[in-house]
Amino acid sequence: MLFENELNLMRKTFEKSSVSTALISDTGIAEYVLSHVPGRPTDDELERISGMLPGEIEPKTLYMLNDGFSLNYAFFRLPVISPEPIVILGPYLSESITSVRLDEIKVLRMIPDEMSRYVFELYSSVPVIKSGHTLFLMLDSFCERLWDSRAFSIVRCAESQPQLPLVEADAEIDGYYGNVLVNIQALERRYEFENAIIEAVTHGQIQMEKRLVSAFSSDLFEKRVKDPLRNAKNYGIIMNTLLRKAAENGGVHPLHIDKISTEFALRIEALPSVSDNFELMCDMFRAYCRLVRKHSVMNYSPSVKNAVLIIESNLSGELSANSLAKSQELSLGYFSTLFKRETGKSISDYIREKRMKRAAHLLRTTDMQIQSIAAACGILDVQYFSKLFRREYGVSPKQFKENQVISKKNVEG
Repeated sequence: MLFENELNLMRKTFEKSSVSTALISDTGIAEYVLSHVPGRPTDDELERISGMLPGEIEPKTLYMLNDGFSLNYAFFRLPVISPEPIVILGPYLSESITSVRLDEIKVLRMIPDEMSRYVFELYSSVPVIKSGHTLFLMLDSFCERLWDSRAFSIVRCAESQPQLPLVEADAEIDGYYGNVLVNIQALERRYEFENAIIEAVTHGQIQMEKRLVSAFSSDLFEKRVKDPLRNAKNYGIIMNTLLRKAAENGGVHPLHIDKISTEFALRIEALPSVSDNFELMCDMFRAYCRLVRKHSVMNYSPSVKNAVLIIESNLSGELSANSLAKSQELSLGYFSTLFKRETGKSISDYIREKRMKRAAHLLRTTDMQIQSIAAACGILDVQYFSKLFRREYGVSPKQFKENQVISKKNVEG
């Protein structure tokens, strides 16, 4: 296919930004759009979406569609003969959705109050891509190259606010509530499972893993789109968001949360299969629990909390009890007493322990020279660094590194 590499690159870039992409036939556009709406689509809605589409998808034309529920899509025809010649991108939001708009959507979709969280989670998993975003610039560039022209048409399909005919409303409500009653137990199980995970992460209870793992199953996450892998990814996004907030409630500063949250966002989008979702969920639970255990400052006073964050974010810089006390506008004597009472360690011991833990991590996970690791831990004297490390771990940095290599070989061998 012409421009196959460029197309694959564009699709991967969109998907890494949580925007779904697909190759579909002309007749599959309406079904694709409806597969993402909240609630259960009806035949009337299929007809409505179909009516918004042009009679023929013209070449050298980029179409933009709003489905009436604030979800947006872009699609265009490939200049090749293929069973699936349409590229479709979406859904995405053009702006952050408000609680008022969510309430409107609930009314339009006849979604009961007990399902409000479902609507919130669905829209939370959809990215906001505003006009002028880099993704749109990339899409424009791709279309220019695809059609060898900077002058291609952009058609905005008519937006529509769906309204159910009054005659059919009662029948639709009865059918929808029937489905809710059938699935209510599954919904309650999922909420119970999620709340248990949130509670465990908030308190760093990593020992709860086995109990929670036994309760996990693919039935817990709802089938919101036809693609099972996309369903798994969407649920991963939701869980990453929930656990991120749980860690914050557990006293972890966003400084630490953001890094791990970003790493899992990338892993979620790179998920190769539904079967790998279980392992990813377990990794996510363990990682956030460890984060709470390692970085929780929930019970610290504001002054000590700020000092701890300064230390952990600047281990390679100059740190001293005096400078930390000044940063909190407290006397050295008072601050030193307060810090030891709340953390159980003196300021110098706390700094040394954090630096040595970072050194051990770098020795385990990188090929950095010992001198470079010492500098990364804020200690320029390598001999002094080695002395501190031996005092902490009982071996020199070099021996520690060699032991890690031997242990790895034994595991692999």
